[in-house]
Amino acid sequence: MTRWTYSKGLHDLGNGCHAWLQPDGTWGYSNAGLVVDGKDCLLVDTLFDLPLTREMLAGMRRAVPQAARIDTLVNTHSNGDHTFGNQLVEGAQIIAARGCAEEMAERPAETFQAMMANWRTMGEAGAFLHEVMGARFDFRNIVHTPPTQVFNGEMSVRVGGKEVRLVEVGPAHTRGDVIVYVPQDRVVFTGDILFVGGHPVVWAGPVSNWIKACDLMLSWDIETVVPGHGPITDKKGVRDLKQYLEFILVEARKRYDAGMSDADAVRDIAWDAFRDWTDPERVFVNVAAAYRDFRADGKPLDVMRLFTLMAQAHNARKAACGHGHAH
Repeated sequence: MTRWTYSKGLHDLGNGCHAWLQPDGTWGYSNAGLVVDGKDCLLVDTLFDLPLTREMLAGMRRAVPQAARIDTLVNTHSNGDHTFGNQLVEGAQIIAARGCAEEMAERPAETFQAMMANWRTMGEAGAFLHEVMGARFDFRNIVHTPPTQVFNGEMSVRVGGKEVRLVEVGPAHTRGDVIVYVPQDRVVFTGDILFVGGHPVVWAGPVSNWIKACDLMLSWDIETVVPGHGPITDKKGVRDLKQYLEFILVEARKRYDAGMSDADAVRDIAWDAFRDWTDPERVFVNVAAAYRDFRADGKPLDVMRLFTLMAQAHNARKAACGHGHAH
């Protein structure tokens, strides 16, 4: 997809569709979308803090006058880097999947703020969280702003004369993932069902659901794909992520059957095909998610254990690079 540069700010996709990109797409640096027709305006996701969301909304209003009044905000899932700016989209109806709304209520911004403020009490995991998120963003003054309308399955909304389809594909990345499809423009905003050039993270799973979501997008007539993180792509980006998830299931299964722990499996798998992807420490979560699928015991992932494993891998990589920034 050489036609799109991966630069910060608003990118005009044509026909009233726009993407707001935030390189480099690592922890917290998410993308958002805008769909406009006539006077109507729909926003796909807000950003991780109020300053970033304010900057985005100002950039959208400069380029697209209709964005002065956003009618509808869709939250693709519950993570803060897609929801924490919701309060700034005043007067909009906020639509999300029921699972997304539940997760937002369970982990409101205040909980996250407290965790980031108390990172020193959380050992290696806390130091890692502070480095990749806490130190880079400003979590002050965020007010929990939940969806005003929830749905299960699928829902269509009108933006002017356009149909915008909201399709629930979770649980996968989170419990309530939604992709936003604009059929007449052949554009899809994937939320975090797609990462481009970076390792995704399977918090909810099952992994097979995420693969099904990729297959669904590949079955559509789409030309432009805006991922939750990373550069704008097309179906190739979806195929690449699908292959990655299939690779994890195959490789993790061999090691699960051999009685290896999930952490040992991560260290044993050859990740060479993905060596250029950012955030390689996330493979610890993804293999643990695959192991949970194999066990089928429904137990939630031990998030603090996984953040500790990610911290250790991240720090080892930094030490190997011999400087302060690991990529």
